[in-house]
Order: sequence, then C-alpha cells, then structure tokens
Amino acid sequence: MSSHNQDQVVVGKIGATYGIKGWLKVFSYTEQAESIFAYQPWLIKMKGEWQTFHVEAWKRHGQGLVAKLQGLDIREDAQVMTNAEINVPAEQLPALSDEEFYWRELMGMAVVTAQGYDLGKVTDILETGSNDVLVVKANLKDAFGQKERLIPFLDEQVIKSIDRTAQRIEVDWDPGF
Repeated sequence: MSSHNQDQVVVGKIGATYGIKGWLKVFSYTEQAESIFAYQPWLIKMKGEWQTFHVEAWKRHGQGLVAKLQGLDIREDAQVMTNAEINVPAEQLPALSDEEFYWRELMGMAVVTAQGYDLGKVTDILETGSNDVLVVKANLKDAFGQKERLIPFLDEQVIKSIDRTAQRIEVDWDPGF
C-alpha cells in the first residue's frame, strides 16, 4: 500500500468495466487480494473531487476480482472510473505492534547512522523479493558525494531502531556506500 497523505491510503486501483451492469475490474494492493473489500467506504477521486463509494457486491473472476459499486448501474457511468486509485481512510487499517510499521509511516523519516551521520530522508521503499529496500535521498550531495542511497531493510542487522515520535530511523550503514 502507498499513500497520498496521512489521512488516506491507496489500497488498489480500478480497472476496465466488466459486463454491462456497471461492474469493474479491481486490482488490489493489499497482501490478501480479497482484503480490499473489508475496507469501506472507498474514496475515489473523480474530476478533481473525492467521492465515496460502497461495494455492493464482489466476486473472483478468473485470476482477478470484479466489484459492483452502489450507484453505478450503467457501463458508461462506470467507465469514467477506469485507472482511478482506490483510497480508504487510514484509520481503517489494523493497528500494528510497536515493532511493525506501514510503509507510509516510514516515508519522510530521517535516516541517520549509529554515529549520528545524517544520510537523508526516506523517499520510497522498493520491494525486491528477498527484503525491502529504503530509498534515502540527501538534500544535497553529502561529503561522500552521495545524493541517493539504497539501504536494505534488514531488522537488527541494518535497521537498528525506528522512532515514530522523532521521525527517525537509525541504521548501521557505511555513509561512503
């Protein structure tokens, strides 16, 4: 899941229409694809305005998902939603333990070495399969000539601590790398 702001979280995307009754293909960004339907209502930006939609029905279709949103009964009305992101209020996400974090919480956090060297701020997180990777950008090229670093998110090995309050991640990382 990514984030537009702290109040909303992107949990998926609307695909093309399906059938003639206003059904839509849905691409879920949640860990379990069907979990997207547990979050209600959906907030979808249409013509620059946020609109609220409730899922009337959903089902698996082949390898994907399709949904029928309340108030969308005509294919042409549903077509304008193609490629729109599905947002939900952030407070709908399950609470995590102190040791767990949503990616959106890490965005913008300062990253410093155990020795106090400022590496920059988290601007993105890459999912590589074996482990996630923090993309950390410095404001300017630092003393090591680095403007951007890719730091593996390896708990305890590289990531030493994350302080939500201070918005700071301490890492065991060579600033010259």
